[in-house]
Amino acid sequence: MRTVLNILNFVLGGFFTTLGWLLATVLSVVLIFTLPLTRSCWEITKLSFLPYGNEAIHVNELYPEKSNPLLSAGGSLLNIVWFILFGWWLCLSHIATGILQCITIIGIPVGIANFKIAAIALWPVGRRVVSVEMAQQARLANAQRQFKQR
Repeated sequence: MRTVLNILNFVLGGFFTTLGWLLATVLSVVLIFTLPLTRSCWEITKLSFLPYGNEAIHVNELYPEKSNPLLSAGGSLLNIVWFILFGWWLCLSHIATGILQCITIIGIPVGIANFKIAAIALWPVGRRVVSVEMAQQARLANAQRQFKQR
């Protein structure tokens, strides 16, 4: 089912949103001061290309033992730079694509996936794209760790 939905996403406009992410990735490499944004760009490009079966999860959720408050502050600053340069137009492209996909009945699930990516497009720094199963395992391990600490 994931394969069918990923193909449907690609055909119904996901190709164009993925091209937008690739353009943002290339621009973040060309503009030297945005090099720290390149990894986040590339991660969300993968999610835009294959939204079903993958999920964007924050690094602090994925690797809580490596959590660093200083890196979180730096990530917040990078997210602000990201929003000013790339985030707003990528978010709008996903919203427009999602609306166009939702006009057709068959495109509604794909449109909903684009709305989810639109929210991620605003603040992508610090997120990694992993399989849905890996994201669930990370969240379960974090919940168990927090339960043991109490």
